Amino acid sequence: MSASNSSSIIHPPGFYIVAFETFPYIEVYYIFLSFVYLLTVIFNIFLISIVIIDPCLHTPKFLVVVNLAIVDLILSTSIIPSMIKVFLLKDRFISYNLCMVQMYVYYAFISMESYILAILSYDRFIAICFPLRQASINTMKVMFCITACTWGFNLGRLMYSVTIMTRLSFCGSVKVSSYFCDYAPVFRLACNDYSLQWSMASTSSMLNLILPLSFIVLTYAVILVIVFRIKNGSKLKALATCIEHVIIVAVFFVPIITIFMFGLYIRLIDAEKRVLTLSMASCFPPCINPIVYSLKTKEIKTRWLAMVRKIKVSA
Repeated sequence: MSASNSSSIIHPPGFYIVAFETFPYIEVYYIFLSFVYLLTVIFNIFLISIVIIDPCLHTPKFLVVVNLAIVDLILSTSIIPSMIKVFLLKDRFISYNLCMVQMYVYYAFISMESYILAILSYDRFIAICFPLRQASINTMKVMFCITACTWGFNLGRLMYSVTIMTRLSFCGSVKVSSYFCDYAPVFRLACNDYSLQWSMASTSSMLNLILPLSFIVLTYAVILVIVFRIKNGSKLKALATCIEHVIIVAVFFVPIITIFMFGLYIRLIDAEKRVLTLSMASCFPPCINPIVYSLKTKEIKTRWLAMVRKIKVSA
């Protein structure tokens, strides 16, 4: 039942994803996820297309927004289709190599989402705190360098985290208690020492969630101080430019941090319900983000209305 790649390390042919087995009517949730995934693909492709087509949107802010849409597309594709496969084919098996790939893609892109939200908070910080120097400070070249460095750091760090998983031997159970090939549930199945993997998981949690969120909170604290020093009536106008970003930050961070606090530390949520709520927290933000930016961003709404008028005139 297992394949050995050396005399000391044993890798199984694959794993079985065993989440949601005890939930009644879980098929309804899978159908709902299919609908969510369809909307995620449509809205994110729409957002990317709008930004690419309109030269007026070729700005540092929308460079990062496009990166966010790409991350959302790949993040959703890494987990939802495999969950739908379980529903349609009743096949919970995932090969070892595909498990490692799914693990890497999921964590690389969900952490990238948190970093992109931090970069967007930097964009709002420069726009509000240095409005006269924004064009010289926050250029396309600067934003491209920040984004590229973030991609490189994040993808390289996660590559190491997943690579060390190959040092583990699996000689017992291969049932993963999660909705995908999750990092911690997989290394806990190993029959040799996984202290290094545990340390990497703890460090990654800090780097993926606490560090970006702390930066976002700090930038908005400074923004609020600057805004409330403004004596004319432009306070609300300045804050209004942050609405869409604040919404997607709340949608992404609040559910995940709440689940970790109540489920992992306070232990008010049992393991099965925690897995279900974590799956919702991972699947919904990629669908909600492009909707929020489309409805709350004036430039995108203007471009969308212009396209609708052009289609009507052509018709």
